[in-house]
Amino acid sequence: MTTPGSHVTPAERHPTATAGQDSETRSIAEVAEEFGVTHRTLRHYEAIGLITPQREGTRRLFRKRDRIRLALVLRGKRLGFPLEEIRTIVNMYDDPPGEAGQLRYVLDQIALRREDLQNRRRDVEIALAELAALETRCAAELATLEGSTAD
Repeated sequence: MTTPGSHVTPAERHPTATAGQDSETRSIAEVAEEFGVTHRTLRHYEAIGLITPQREGTRRLFRKRDRIRLALVLRGKRLGFPLEEIRTIVNMYDDPPGEAGQLRYVLDQIALRREDLQNRRRDVEIALAELAALETRCAAELATLEGSTAD
């Protein structure tokens, strides 16, 4: 499965190019391999309505639209968006105000996500500085203790 820092599949990098190469449907196995996800992940995304593959009995057939939506979902996950937020974003494309409204909304969400990540980075930097200070104090205390036991 794609996680932060992991390989980005060609399908995720250019969803419209990859999905637009053909109009045929693909099986769950083909889509799982194409996007580097598990069958379970695809079934979960279907269950929560992020993708809606065509069904022929128990067989799932993924159309171009499903593969594009999957690429967008995986990109959103990689950027740290929760699935509910991703659902809102990808569903906005089909509903009024359409693509322009979707883009405005995404820009707002990007700003919020950036602010959150910057705050987290600041928290990590503070924690690292505190660890460095504690390490320095501990090393100095250990040196003092080892120096006094050598006497």
